[in-house]
Amino acid sequence: NAVSFDSVPHLLSEVKESSLNRIHSGMKELDRVLGGGIVPGSIILLGGDPGIGKSTLMLQLALCLKNIKVLYVSGEESVSQIKLRASRLKNETTNDCYILNETNLQAIFSHIENIKPQLLIVDSIQTLQSSLIESSAGSVSQIRETASELQQFAKQSSTPVFLVGHITKDGMLAGPKILEHIVDVVLQFEGDSNYIYRLVRAAKNRFGSIAEIGIFEMLQSGLREVENPSEILVSHRDEDTSGVAIAATMEGLRPLLIEIQTLVTKAVYGNPQRSSTGFDIRRLNMLLAVLDKKCGQHFGTHDVFLNVAGGIRTDDTAVDLSIIAALISSVTDIPLSAKDCFVGELSLSGEIRPVSRIEQRIAEAQKLGYNRIFISSGNQQLGTFPSIKVIKISKVSEMLKFLFE
Repeated sequence: NAVSFDSVPHLLSEVKESSLNRIHSGMKELDRVLGGGIVPGSIILLGGDPGIGKSTLMLQLALCLKNIKVLYVSGEESVSQIKLRASRLKNETTNDCYILNETNLQAIFSHIENIKPQLLIVDSIQTLQSSLIESSAGSVSQIRETASELQQFAKQSSTPVFLVGHITKDGMLAGPKILEHIVDVVLQFEGDSNYIYRLVRAAKNRFGSIAEIGIFEMLQSGLREVENPSEILVSHRDEDTSGVAIAATMEGLRPLLIEIQTLVTKAVYGNPQRSSTGFDIRRLNMLLAVLDKKCGQHFGTHDVFLNVAGGIRTDDTAVDLSIIAALISSVTDIPLSAKDCFVGELSLSGEIRPVSRIEQRIAEAQKLGYNRIFISSGNQQLGTFPSIKVIKISKVSEMLKFLFE
């Protein structure tokens, strides 16, 4: 007997592009990370540390959506607990948000048939249990089965599904790796419990860039969107302080000004200490080696501490120049001007290398009222920036002459 298949191969040049009608969540920062909104039929996984605010973010999403029927399934909290949090959020209550306290997947699907939601939120995937598998909830086989069934539901009904996922001690999403392969988008909800800022970052996105981040501020009344993070991440000082420099960095397509804080002191207890918060310690050691070899600035007998203010973590090599300026400011105890900004990558030869999106970085510094910005002389063909002085340098020694002589 011949087996018949419905699918047929298509010539790529003849396939028509279909524009995705995205659903706007009512939260601009979340839409930015998702690539412009929620794609119908997509399945989105949100992971983060316990207590970071994943459930709060999902509940705010459910309450922000206008004219969209939402089913919020919670396997961890009772309906009354969710109601308490919703009243604390002080959002406009909508009549289109249904709350369900259930962990059995087949029971959830029966409620979905009755309610017919346009968006489904499951908090969390580790609490769900399918009757088709006999293992306990949270096991590898249960997570794989429940995620597969929810994916099938999302694709067949074009209903977007948000899954909240636990993470392990290493910061990885708990459960089988196949969970990340099944979903269309993996969002990481990050933040330090000592700070009020929270970052949503896409680790995987089939419908947009993974370079974007969304920034929120955790308040008593819930999460507030931060539309201009540079003003918050840079502290406003009444007087100049040594060891502090401002860097113009990029998070995705968004320029950010961040504050680099350093402290350099004589090592009293034998071996010098090296400590870095928010920046790669190995790159800090490399910068110190280049300063020692190429610039005659010796840190071998000093303790060096570095901190990126606001709990932000950056891997952007363009902050090299600001770290160097802050280190030398700290060791000489000469303050830098609070109106100076730095952009540049340091090579092993001591040269300042050009970085990408330099005009956006300069424009951000100009917008926030900085007077001077130090950049690499390798960045050519810049636009005009009337209210900020752009100083081009090729080597660290040139910058030191500007700042400390």
